[in-house]
Amino acid sequence: MKEIVVVSGKGGAGKSTITAGLSYFLKENDILVDADVDAPNLKILLEPELIREEDFYSGKQFKIEQDFCIMCGRCYQECSFEAIEIVNLNYVIDDVACEGCGLCQFLCPVNAISVSDKLTGKKYVSKTKYGFNMVHALLNPSEENSGKLVAEIKKIAKNLAKEQNSSTIIVDGPPGIGCSTISAISGSDILLLVAESTISGLHDMERLIELTKNFKVKRKGFINKFGLNHSIDEKLVNLFESKEIEIVGYLTYSQNIPQYLKKRVNLPEHIDGYKKLFEGLYNRLMEAVG
Repeated sequence: MKEIVVVSGKGGAGKSTITAGLSYFLKENDILVDADVDAPNLKILLEPELIREEDFYSGKQFKIEQDFCIMCGRCYQECSFEAIEIVNLNYVIDDVACEGCGLCQFLCPVNAISVSDKLTGKKYVSKTKYGFNMVHALLNPSEENSGKLVAEIKKIAKNLAKEQNSSTIIVDGPPGIGCSTISAISGSDILLLVAESTISGLHDMERLIELTKNFKVKRKGFINKFGLNHSIDEKLVNLFESKEIEIVGYLTYSQNIPQYLKKRVNLPEHIDGYKKLFEGLYNRLMEAVG
């Protein structure tokens, strides 16, 4: 079983478009993972049908029990995050502002503050229109621990892959170089680094290459929107070559692509030229991973 992770240095670089194109060539018993848990969008192109869902809990949620609160105001005065407010003459904890440090509970003289596990998102297993399963998740707005959620859905995917005797897992990683990206990369066999031919795309790819060099994993390069800026194209090619990262594909800039995506068209599904491009990319990645 081989794991391919598609990553980019920034959002909007075309990472999910490339991942969706690659997924077209997966077998029915293979697995796709959408690890962009803050803004998952593979479902737009792959139209998955939900099989099951699970709650994701992370961190602690504190609550002032009004029946026991004596209104001493100590928690209100000592909270460094100003997460305790006065609402209708009662002290209440703002879940968004609260950092879960637990100081309020420690200070309360009458034990009026309760604590519970915090529901921060959902994990899903769905079946795509192509027949293979997709594991994905959604973190609630303003919540943290996206790295932990990514690790959990990758574990679900690997267990499912073992059950189904899958040969391949493709992971659409989160954009950027944060904890969730590190979590997505960990344990993979090969990375496809998707660069966008823009100034910001070049800068963020430099940071991503620097991050990924610390992982013992094969790396391949891909340039999206190639031809949009010839100067940046040349700099991206030179960047990959200087880091000894083979470029395994290009997606030429076209104003038609956003129109296809608006219509929920997965590029290799209906367009012969793109089918050949993505099939070649898929085969090159599979050859590289061995």
